[in-house]
Amino acid sequence: MKVFPGSSDTHYTFLKKGIYVRAKGRLNNNNKMKKLFRLALVSSLSLMCFSCYYDELYIEEIPEIPEDQIVSFQDDIQPIFTANCIGCHNTTIANPDLREGNSYNAIVPDYVIAGDAENSELYQKLPGIGHQPDPGFTLDVDEIALIKGWIDQGAENN
Repeated sequence: MKVFPGSSDTHYTFLKKGIYVRAKGRLNNNNKMKKLFRLALVSSLSLMCFSCYYDELYIEEIPEIPEDQIVSFQDDIQPIFTANCIGCHNTTIANPDLREGNSYNAIVPDYVIAGDAENSELYQKLPGIGHQPDPGFTLDVDEIALIKGWIDQGAENN
C-alpha cells in the first residue's frame, strides 16, 4: 500500500489495479485495528495453550513406626478419631462409630485385619489414603503412620 500526500487530513491511497481512494485516516485506523486484533488473538491463543498445566501429585511417604515403639489404641489412635472423625462417624451419619468407648469394638475385626494394615479397610479409607466421599480434610503422615503401625502391631485394645 502506498500513501500519497494530500491535505493534512486527507490521504490518497493506491489500492490494487491502479485505483486511488480518498480517505480521512480510516484506512490507517483499520490497519491498526487489524494489527491490534491479530496481536490480541495470538496472545489469547498463546495464553490458552501455555497457561494450563498439571501439578505433579506429591505424595508424602508415610514413615515407618519403629518396632520398639508401642502404639496404644487409647493414647494414640482414639485421640486421632476424636479430633478428626467423630463429626461424621457417630452412628447418625456414617459407620463405623468412632466415638470413645465404641470405636474399638466397631472397627475390629470388621474394618481391621490385625497385622495387615495395607489390606485393612480402615487404613485404605483413611483421609489422605483413599477416603470416599471427601471429608474436606486429610490426616497428616504422622497420624496415618500411627494408625498403620497400630494395625501392623496387631491392632490391640491397649
